[in-house]
Amino acid sequence: MTNDEKFMNEAIKVANLALNEDEVPIGCIIVKDGKIVAGGCNQREQDNDPTGHAEIVALRRAAKILGDWQLVDCTLYVTIEPCIMCAGAIIQSRIKRVVYGAPDIKGGAFGSSINILEAANINHRPEVVKGVLEKECAAIIKNYFKSKRK
Repeated sequence: MTNDEKFMNEAIKVANLALNEDEVPIGCIIVKDGKIVAGGCNQREQDNDPTGHAEIVALRRAAKILGDWQLVDCTLYVTIEPCIMCAGAIIQSRIKRVVYGAPDIKGGAFGSSINILEAANINHRPEVVKGVLEKECAAIIKNYFKSKRK
């Protein structure tokens, strides 16, 4: 098992916390120097907050814990490809690497729907690794929406 797989498994655990709260089950963790700094899952429903995405929650927590909004030496692991809002926040935070599980063809901003990194004048471009534990990550969200359609 690679480090990316190990940490994605942790993000999956966080996604399951959202599932238990009847939130869209997306989980995110932020890692620095091989250690988990912070994590977050979707909290839109419980907080009535349209920005309550897993990545935003985790970025806010990591910045607070590290005492710096610039997360330059951190890797963000998330079960689903970030949307444009989250991709923008990731760029602003100077995250070094983004590792995601399953693509989001409807809203993914790192290549599946659009690719924000193709914007000519953005000031930071994180390395993006796609498809880590993709099947496991996709299954969580597919099963969630399947259960909602019954």
